[in-house]
Amino acid sequence: MDYKYAVIPVIAWFAAGTVKFIINYIRFRQEAVTLIGNGGFPSTHTTVISSTVFFIGLSEGINQPIFSLGVAVLMITMFDAMGIRRALGKQAAMINQHIGPHQITKPLRERQGHTPVEVLGGLIVGFLLAFVFYRM
Repeated sequence: MDYKYAVIPVIAWFAAGTVKFIINYIRFRQEAVTLIGNGGFPSTHTTVISSTVFFIGLSEGINQPIFSLGVAVLMITMFDAMGIRRALGKQAAMINQHIGPHQITKPLRERQGHTPVEVLGGLIVGFLLAFVFYRM
């Protein structure tokens, strides 16, 4: 088995997280550490899945059953990021606003999902990583 199939998701996770941290640091400086986690540009989940799927497509061919399965998982991941998790973040914001000063615990995390641009960013980073690994 080619080691690249196991390494690409890990590298993709680190790459997307690093890009996200740098962007947050440039935008928010000291608050960047508190923004580590779900949400933001690029989508880490999309980067991890898309890098693997694109690498399979480049290496094995897009006519392979495993590529089709990967595309299905990628689509589910992207729709989840832009739909369910984004809605969860909006609900968390409303709950935090409603509870306000009466809050007993720390506020709910509001950055959960992704905008379409953040997901597209994850797709682009994933493709670039897959292409680099394919050429190695």
